[in-house]
Amino acid sequence: MTSVKTLRVEEAATRDALGRGVFDFSDRYSVFDWGEMPDLIPGKGTSLATMGAFNFELLETEGVPTHYRGVRDSDGETVPLADADEPPTEMAIALTQVPDLPFEGHDAEGIDDAAIHGGYDYGAYHAAADGNYLVPLEVVFRNSVPVGSSLRKRRDPAEFDLDYDEWPEEPVDLPEPVVEFSTKYEEQDRYLSREEADAIAGRASIEELEGLARRVNEVVTERAEEAGFTHEDGKIECLYVDGEVQVADVAGTFDENRFAYEGREVSKEVVRQYYKRTDPVWVDAVSTAKAEADERGIADWRELCKESPDPLPADLVQATADMYAAGANRYTGHEWFDAPPLADALAAFEE
Repeated sequence: MTSVKTLRVEEAATRDALGRGVFDFSDRYSVFDWGEMPDLIPGKGTSLATMGAFNFELLETEGVPTHYRGVRDSDGETVPLADADEPPTEMAIALTQVPDLPFEGHDAEGIDDAAIHGGYDYGAYHAAADGNYLVPLEVVFRNSVPVGSSLRKRRDPAEFDLDYDEWPEEPVDLPEPVVEFSTKYEEQDRYLSREEADAIAGRASIEELEGLARRVNEVVTERAEEAGFTHEDGKIECLYVDGEVQVADVAGTFDENRFAYEGREVSKEVVRQYYKRTDPVWVDAVSTAKAEADERGIADWRELCKESPDPLPADLVQATADMYAAGANRYTGHEWFDAPPLADALAAFEE
């Protein structure tokens, strides 16, 4: 399904009903939309599965509808997280349809222009989905603007009533949470106007998507504060079925969201920033390839990228593994993993 987890279909979804599936979380990771990177982060998959299950169960208690059904224990049974006999790597979910999203290029002919966005035929996607589908959007919420946030490149501080001429080189708290929409299945993520997001969402209400994202943000932010974290930003994905929007994929983990602890970043952003510092040739090549693909109307920008990422040093692989494990322990309030205290894990990045 993605570069970091795989989907096992147990009962396929239909136009009329949800199916059943299982997410299998791996130790792979991805930055800059590259896909699978050269290294594995030991234990990352089970850390994310545990934290994701914890958040889904927390959301359900707050009345937020989700596709989560439980985690798989060592006997293959679907159980609540508290009943798992060991940290899980598999999560049971309700499964919706994900039709193909045809790429027609910027100059598509013979197709209703209203259905084409960024060269992709969303009309065909929704025609195939017929009202039971994964909404092809990511709904992004922001409580602050940390270093590395794409918001710094796209919008000015004055738009948020911030008294800065330009973004400072430290995290900035926003007066109120901001919700944005970006594409989900395009080869390059694109941030969208509200009008274009509404068109791409299909039958799903853009107001309901925004409201659900704000509610998830509130729940995760409250839990983060209880555990000593600052919740900076994150995203959700949603499915639409029988007139209802539900939270899908995984929510509130160190891959989907950015957190800080005692002023230090706790998310895969630490690895992203490492590559910016130590492998700028590859990072610049990625940006150049994406720009060229967009200009030429090519879907897969990776075929234009002439560089590949270097592996991480062994000590940084271990530090990242410790961050995921220690962070999950602290966030869930349970010692699932044998890991150093979170402050010690984060100190390794400064060293």
